[in-house]
Parts: sequence; C-alpha cells; structure tokens
Amino acid sequence: MAGESKADVAYVRIRDKILSGEMTPGTVIPQRELAAEIGVSTTPLREGLRRLASEGLIDFGDRQIARVRPMRIDDARNLLEVRRSLDPLAAGLAAERRSNADLAEIRAAADGLSALSVNPDLEELMMHRRFHAAIYRASQNDLLISVLDRLWDQADRYRLLALRTEDRGQEARDRKDEEHRLLVEHIAARDADAASQVMLEHIDTSLAVTAIRKLDG
Repeated sequence: MAGESKADVAYVRIRDKILSGEMTPGTVIPQRELAAEIGVSTTPLREGLRRLASEGLIDFGDRQIARVRPMRIDDARNLLEVRRSLDPLAAGLAAERRSNADLAEIRAAADGLSALSVNPDLEELMMHRRFHAAIYRASQNDLLISVLDRLWDQADRYRLLALRTEDRGQEARDRKDEEHRLLVEHIAARDADAASQVMLEHIDTSLAVTAIRKLDG
C-alpha cells in the first residue's frame, strides 16, 4: 500500500501468517527465505520481526533466531486480567466522551458484525478488531488506545485456539451479538456504567476464557 515502508509490509505479512495459523506456535522463522518471498531485504524483515516481538508474537533466541511465540497459559491469563480492567474502562470513557463521528464509526463497524464462527478468516477477525478499535478511539485516551491496540493481536491467537478446538454453540454466539448491540446502545446513550458492565461481561465470557481452559487441560 502507498505510504507503507518495507518494514511495515514485512510486519503485516508475517503477522497475518501467524494469526492465520500458517506459522504455528514454536515455528522457527526462515528469515532469508521469507524476505525473498515478501520481496524485501533481511534488514526491513528484521525490523518487522522486532516490532512483532515487542507485541508478544515473536521470541528471539540465540544468534537472533526468531520463533513464533508458543501459546502459554500464563500469557493468556495475563491478557485476560489486563483486558478485564482496560476494555471496560475504554467502553465507559467512550460513552462519556464519544463524538458524533466516533458514534458513526462504531455503528458502521457494528453493521454486519456477527460472533466469530469456527475457523474464522482474517476478514472476520478484522471486522471484530474494527469494532473494538472504534470503541477504543472514542475513549479519547491515546495511551489507553495504544495499549489495547497492541494487545489485540496477542488476544487473536487465543481466540483462534478456542474456536479451532471447540464450537461454542449458537446460544453463546447469540449472546456475543447481543453484547455488541448493547455496547452500541449504551455508548450512544452516554451511559458509561452500563457500557462498562457490558464490556466486562463480554470479556468474562470471551474466547480467551475458553483458551485458558484448553491450555490448562
């Protein structure tokens, strides 16, 4: 895309391979081969890898060997604990501070959004990211937005783990759809307490909880 650096291109391509499951947890990343595939030199590729490492998707070992970070129960629990605090905060602030443009973006992101199905593709994942990112931006808190955005890709790996190992059923998917609807409704009404509570319930019944149970088993 116009304006993207080669490091940006490498970052996006590798991230997509990780989130799609093409690169599985623990996989050694063949840097020279991957650079040739993407069409960049190894320097921007490594810049992209360092960015992914800062986001918790890549681990660097001896001799700068890069691996896709394994799925760890401690990581999943840490993510859940942080998101239980920060996502409700973002929803409450969004209800208090959102502009009309913010609300329009939240509604646009909610249009056609449905609970994730088994083996969702990247487009489905990006639709969910767009919805939550719109709520984060409406909080008008740049630090909060930055932190939650950086956590999103890590959380997607655990969502996919849960979806690929268990069908959560139509009733659970319907509940997620209703939570999305209520979030829009409460943010539109500027009801911060209600928006925060729904978001907390949304996190407490999320796929991250299922992933923790799977990893613990």
